[in-house]
Amino acid sequence: MAACTALALSAGMLLATPASAAEPAPRASVEKTAPSFTPPKLVRPDAGGTARAQAEQGTSPLLSDLNVDGNEDLVFRAIDGEVYSTAGSEDPLALFRYADIAKDIIPIGNQSGEAEPEILVLSENGTLTMYRDVDPAGTPYETVLGGGWQAYSKITSPGDVNNDGRADVIARTKDGALYLYLATGSTTKPLGTRISVGGGWNAYDQLIGVGDANGDGKADLYGRTPDGQLYFYTGTGSTTRPFATRKLIGGGWGKFNQILPAGQDGSLWARDNAGTFFLYTPRGDGALNALGQQGAAGDFAGIEQFALGGNVPYTGKDGFIARDTAGTLWFYRSSTTGKINRREEISDPGEWKNRTWAALSSLNSDGMTDALERLDGSLYVDMLYIGGGWGGFNAFVGPGDLSGDGKGDLLARDSSGVLWLYRGNGEGDAFASRLKVGSGWGAFNALVGAGDYTGDGRADLLARTTGGVLYLYPGTGNATAPFGARSEVGSGWNTYKYLVAPGDLNADGKGDLIGITSAGDLYTYQNTLPKKFSARVKYGPGFQIYNSVS
Repeated sequence: MAACTALALSAGMLLATPASAAEPAPRASVEKTAPSFTPPKLVRPDAGGTARAQAEQGTSPLLSDLNVDGNEDLVFRAIDGEVYSTAGSEDPLALFRYADIAKDIIPIGNQSGEAEPEILVLSENGTLTMYRDVDPAGTPYETVLGGGWQAYSKITSPGDVNNDGRADVIARTKDGALYLYLATGSTTKPLGTRISVGGGWNAYDQLIGVGDANGDGKADLYGRTPDGQLYFYTGTGSTTRPFATRKLIGGGWGKFNQILPAGQDGSLWARDNAGTFFLYTPRGDGALNALGQQGAAGDFAGIEQFALGGNVPYTGKDGFIARDTAGTLWFYRSSTTGKINRREEISDPGEWKNRTWAALSSLNSDGMTDALERLDGSLYVDMLYIGGGWGGFNAFVGPGDLSGDGKGDLLARDSSGVLWLYRGNGEGDAFASRLKVGSGWGAFNALVGAGDYTGDGRADLLARTTGGVLYLYPGTGNATAPFGARSEVGSGWNTYKYLVAPGDLNADGKGDLIGITSAGDLYTYQNTLPKKFSARVKYGPGFQIYNSVS
C-alpha cells in the first residue's frame, strides 16, 4: 500500500470555524474529570552517604535536589497530568504545575551557579523549556529553549560528562543516533551545540544516566535491551566518545517498566508493573547490589513518568471509551499497572446513541484522549467544529504523531478503501490538507493505533484482515509516506469483536492492545518486544453491554 501523491481538499472542510445557526450543533458531550491521585511516601536511599559526599566534592552534581538538602528528590508526572516532587516533605508531596503536559522531565541541577535548581521539561509537541526556582517555596519561571525536540525518542542527563561541575544532556534520535549537549551555565541558553556520539543506541529501550557509579568523577550510563539485559557504560571524560565499551551486568531487568537513578552515585530505582519500588546500589564497577523492595507494594502506581526515567516517555491516549446500548459513553482509564481502572461515566445517559464516533490520541497538548464525532457529515473533536464533507468515511483513527512534527494526526478511510492522513495543528481544532496514504485499506475490518509498537518512539498502526491476521505498519515520521513495510503480528485475532488501542497501560512507554470477545471477555496484551505482544491476560467479563469501543 504505497504512499501516493497528496490530494488537497477544500479549505472549508479543514479549517475549524465557529458553529453558526446553519451548522448542525452536536448534541452529545464528553466530560472527563482528572483522576484522583494520592502521592506516595518516599523511602530515601542513603547508600552510605555516597551521593552527598560526591556532591560536596563536586565530582557528581546532584540533579534533582530541589530543596538543596543534599538528597535527590523524586520528580514525576502522575495520572492526573500534574508534576509532583518529594522536595521538602515525605507526606504529602509538593506540587508543580506546567501549562502543557510534561511528556518528559529532565532535572539538571544548579546550572547557573545560583541557589535554585533547574529542570528541563519536554512538551508533547517537542518544545523544551527550562524551569528555574523549583524549590518548594519558590515560584517556577520558565525559559523556552525551542522546539524540534520531538526528533528524539529519549532525552536525559547522565550527570557531568566533562568534569566542569555541571550536568550535561544526552538525546537519542528515533533512528538510534546519540548526541551530547554540554552545559554552558547560561540561564538563557543552558545547552551548547550538539555533539555526535554515534549510532546504534536504539538497541536499548531504556537509557539511564546515573552520575558517577565507579568513583572516577565521570558520568556513567546504563542501557537496557528489550529482552531485559542491562549494560553498563563507564564515562571516559571525552566529549566525542563520552562512554567506553559496554559491559554486560546481567538479565532479568525486563520485569521493570521504568528504571531511574536513585542518586548520582550509580544507585538505581526500578519499578515493576505493580507499582513497587526496588533499590539497587553500586559495587563500583557497574555491578549492582540488590537491596530489595522499598516501601509497600504498589506505592508508586499511578505515576506515568519519572524524571530521568530511562523509558521512552508516552502521552496521548490514556485509556479507552465504550458506548453501551443505551447510548451512554464510559471511560476506562489506564492505571500504569497493566490493568484498567474502574469505569467513569463521561456523557449524559443516551446522548451518543446511533452516532459515529471514535476515541483519538490527543490532538492538542493536554495528553488526554480526544473524542471525535461525525454528525450529518460534519466533524467535531471534543465539541469543536472542524468542518463539513466528512460523510464519505467509514473509519477514523488517531494514532498520534505520524508526520514527525510533534502534533497528533488523524487517519480516515473512505468507502472505496483509500486511507487519508490529516495532519493536526497541535490545537485540536483544524487539520492541514489531506495526504493520500494509499488504497486497498478496505481489506481490513479493524484499524487501531495509539503509540509506539516498534520501540523507536514513533506512532504506528495496527490493521486486522477479515481473516483475523494482524499486521503492523511502522510509522516513519514522514507525512508523505507515513508507514514502512508491514510485518505480520500473528493470526487468530478475529477472536475479538473489538480490537482497541488504549495507549500505554503500564507506563513503560510502549503501546499496548485490548481485545474484547462477543461474549464480553476483555483481554489485555502488553507490548514487550518490538512488534511483539505478551500472552494475553484476562481483565474480566461483562463487556458485552457495549455496542462500540474505541
